[in-house]
Amino acid sequence: MERPNRQLLLSELRIRNAAYDVSLSRSVLSWKRRSSSPVYRPFRPSVCHSVSVSEIISVREEEEKSSRRRDRSSWKKIEKQGTDSRHAFTVLYVERCRQHRWRCAEVTFTCPEEALFQHWVSSIREQLAAIACRPKHLLVYINPYGGKKQGQRIYEHKVAPLFARAGVSTHVIVTEHANYARDHLRTEAELKTYDGVVCVGGDGMFSEIVHGLVWRTQMDAGVDPNGPQGALLPCSLRIGIIPAGSTDCICFATVGTNDPVTSALHIIVGDSQPMDVCSVHHNNTFLRYSISLLGYGFYGDVLTDSERKRWMGPARYDVSGVKMFLTHHYYEGTVSYLPARGIMGTPRDAAKCRSGCVVCHHNRQLLSDGAEVNEASECGDSWRTIRGKFLAINAASMSCACPRSPKGLSPAAHLADGTTDLILVRKCSRFDFLRHLLRHTSKDDQFDLTFVEVHRVRRFCFTPRHCQSDSDLELDLRENGKRQIFRQFCRDYPTCGCAPAYSSWNCDGEILTHTAIDVRVHCQLIKLFARGIEEPMVFEDFPNPCAK
Repeated sequence: MERPNRQLLLSELRIRNAAYDVSLSRSVLSWKRRSSSPVYRPFRPSVCHSVSVSEIISVREEEEKSSRRRDRSSWKKIEKQGTDSRHAFTVLYVERCRQHRWRCAEVTFTCPEEALFQHWVSSIREQLAAIACRPKHLLVYINPYGGKKQGQRIYEHKVAPLFARAGVSTHVIVTEHANYARDHLRTEAELKTYDGVVCVGGDGMFSEIVHGLVWRTQMDAGVDPNGPQGALLPCSLRIGIIPAGSTDCICFATVGTNDPVTSALHIIVGDSQPMDVCSVHHNNTFLRYSISLLGYGFYGDVLTDSERKRWMGPARYDVSGVKMFLTHHYYEGTVSYLPARGIMGTPRDAAKCRSGCVVCHHNRQLLSDGAEVNEASECGDSWRTIRGKFLAINAASMSCACPRSPKGLSPAAHLADGTTDLILVRKCSRFDFLRHLLRHTSKDDQFDLTFVEVHRVRRFCFTPRHCQSDSDLELDLRENGKRQIFRQFCRDYPTCGCAPAYSSWNCDGEILTHTAIDVRVHCQLIKLFARGIEEPMVFEDFPNPCAK
């Protein structure tokens, strides 16, 4: 078997009239400047740069240009005539910048002979064509109304030119109303002709794509999505996200930034990042899929109130958040959960989910090897039950980080380990709850509070108190005494001015129609055009002197 680092080409080429030793292997393209002096200078670093072949976007042949441009003296004209620019080619590649951003850089090489020029261009193109994971044809949905209504402009000015340079063909659909992309994927889209689906918008648009693609995959395979006990079939097509929404939580958690150019480059190079998806059911009836956050109580109330203020734009979330914080509603109910046993990692870990995450790989291997016992056959003792009064009940399948909350709701949550972090915030004072909210934006441990507990689970159920069985209500009455009678009266007749009986579930920015739900995690159900957040390199901030 041929070694990937074996040199395919090694030539002396020129970059901006400077001589470079340029080499190409199956994995790396590198160029190193030749020293103009034979004197050894140990403290002067040589100019050298390397690019992974997998991160080369394309190679472009330069057209013939006038050799006398910018040269007015006659002796310079004669010297320039010896170097013909038609033997030049430009390599476009990924260059890393600060804060996990990528940009498209380029470097132009000039060859002394046309045969050598053709050999270099054809060799690089052969290496790029051999990368099977790169998409060739994409289905693109653009939400023109999401966020600041800049989705179409962002795609046309920043993303489409990059796709054209990389030779990626696209079929673009501008959505006309809510759930347009979901319905189109379920019924009309010819998915076999595409290598991936791209959405231009926010987290809501991404949720549409996931619902349409997962549903279509199950229908084509004959799987009933209404059964909470059944396993779902993973989607074969990858999903790309071009951020153009209000928060872009998914992009921030999978790439590390909400930059459209960075996301487009991840799509072009064919990155793949698996992700867990939670299915939400009510009485064996499917409701929705959740990718990032399920929130009951505070986050559900914020979303419900903000829907009445859509005329305010993205500022409605801040206004509703302050209002719900001051209202300070709590809700009674029962949470039952199935702990994730035998896995690596806990919600209080200092290590975060990063590119090539060992925790995600290890826990996925446990599931595939059958080390985790099937939930349907487990005894009832494996489930844990908690009754109480809660200000918030959150299930985070990822960190839920965003520019406003760089750490997110659960900083140590993993993208593809088959679990979700169940966060229970019990009734407390406004001051204590404010401490908990502020820790989302600081370096303090947000779970290190007496009224907050977190569990890593594979499945959980929630039943609000007004939906509990008569036996459960009788048990609460015995425990709490006569005061429970008057409290129940206030819950049944909210016109008395007391707190509402129940909240709503915020499922990735959408309100669920039921409060009693059954949630199950499906490990690595979808794949994104991403690679996870990369650890910063030591010298990543130094610019490439050869790049334009």
